[in-house]
Amino acid sequence: MYPKKELAQIVISACTQFNIDTVVISPGSRNAPLTIGFSTHKGIETLSVVDERCAGFFALGIAQQQQKPVAVLCTSGSALLNYYPAIAEAFYSNIPLVIISADRPKHLIDIGDGQTIRQENVFENHILFSANLIENEKYKTRNSQLIGEALQTAVSQKGPVHINVPFDEPLYETVPSLNKYHFPHISMSSLDNSNINYKKLADIWNVAEKKMILVGVNYPDAELHKLIDLYATDASVLIFTETTSNLHHEKAIDSIDQLIFSLENAQFQELKPAVLITFGGMIISKRIKRFLRAYPPEHHWNIDEKKATNTFFCLSEFIQTTPIDFFANFNGFIIPVKSKYQSKWIAFRDQRRTKHALYLKDMKHSDFKVFEQVLVGIPDNCELQISNSSIIRYAQLFSIKKTVNIFCNRGTSGIDGSTSTAIGAAFANTNQTIFITGDLSFFYDSNALWNTSIPLNFRIIIINNSGGGIFKIIPGPGTTNAETYFTTPHCLTAEHLSRMHGFEYQQAYSTASVAKEMVGFFEASEKPKILEIFTPSAENDLILKTYFKQIQ
Repeated sequence: MYPKKELAQIVISACTQFNIDTVVISPGSRNAPLTIGFSTHKGIETLSVVDERCAGFFALGIAQQQQKPVAVLCTSGSALLNYYPAIAEAFYSNIPLVIISADRPKHLIDIGDGQTIRQENVFENHILFSANLIENEKYKTRNSQLIGEALQTAVSQKGPVHINVPFDEPLYETVPSLNKYHFPHISMSSLDNSNINYKKLADIWNVAEKKMILVGVNYPDAELHKLIDLYATDASVLIFTETTSNLHHEKAIDSIDQLIFSLENAQFQELKPAVLITFGGMIISKRIKRFLRAYPPEHHWNIDEKKATNTFFCLSEFIQTTPIDFFANFNGFIIPVKSKYQSKWIAFRDQRRTKHALYLKDMKHSDFKVFEQVLVGIPDNCELQISNSSIIRYAQLFSIKKTVNIFCNRGTSGIDGSTSTAIGAAFANTNQTIFITGDLSFFYDSNALWNTSIPLNFRIIIINNSGGGIFKIIPGPGTTNAETYFTTPHCLTAEHLSRMHGFEYQQAYSTASVAKEMVGFFEASEKPKILEIFTPSAENDLILKTYFKQIQ
């Protein structure tokens, strides 16, 4: 059965032409024509997620892994607004997400009819394209053009688009076949790399004795990795990689805060580069941001195919292209420069690493110690999803296995959909996905577990410190009389949630019990698993602060 409504048939046909083969559907009545059509179509995989906020992040996780658009579909009214957090994340993380919302026709808006809001352009601040359709035969050409432009925008510009589809009743009438429609290709603007003067840039690069490459969020890419490896052989270049960069090299500095914490003014002056190249998504380390803002390089080149990111307020050159295209061309112009810049700071890094290992050796049970145990224990060739707040910051202090791909919702850095995103990623990837999260992130997004598409090998590790541990680490909240509103202490556990949603549940309270529960945790099982590790809330921040003093 296919929907009788032609507008629904046009939307479905467009999605198939533009290779959108996964649609996450949340229940409702107004979206019935599209639900019937998508679920019937043999070329489209449909998945049901009740909670629209979870559905949005679940689809985002699938799109993150597949690197292609995934659609979400909801009914009219407030259901649509629940997609907004995932839309904002997709917007800032360059993830193609197609939002399809059913709507009432215009004559039913703002007259007191149920489940109606002003849906047109509702996401205008964080959307790449909004297609507001009209259910009327005379608008068929216009509707087709808008849908085609929306879907091509999602593909070419890698971000979220919104297609609002109003339906009048009746909604459930069907026909036995789907009509054929053609959507012409609309020429989208492409990058013009001809204006990049590689020789001019190389003239600056080749005389500088202190150069830095800083990599933010980056999807794993073997070709890019090979191109960047060249710079590790140049004595005048320091490569700083964040946990989410998915770039590794023995001469890279992969624990930025570990290196630059407590440096004095003279040391910052020595570390300050003459030329800084940045690419990738958001930078996690606040310390590197403070450093480069306080000690700005003379030249800061940001490479991005969409927009300039002036994170350090000293951008001198926006190079609008992909990092692969840039380095493939630029590498032919550069020459190594004699310098002690790299060797000095790599030696300094190694000293800090030695102190790091010594401190951890005798560290008692805490958030920090748990991270060491978990990161050592995760299997090779897995996909690691990490939630935000203190969890991703602890991860930044460790060198993680090179075979592990790492992801985190750093577009908006929110905790709201971390679990749903991880489940979407697990669904889309054949490798085992492991999700490390804090207690607040997990409980905030607990509806994520209300999903029938969770792989059996999916693993969640919850570090439960009974509240928002990040607010004990950062300066400020502890000096107020309202600390409980920041740290939000609680006595919740995930035990009953786990069992309600069909997860195996394990728990640990000490270094010894963590080691015990990790044995066999990642092996094949008949259910997905949760390991909840309880840590001492009153001691975690003191242990972390002592760590930074000890490694000086």
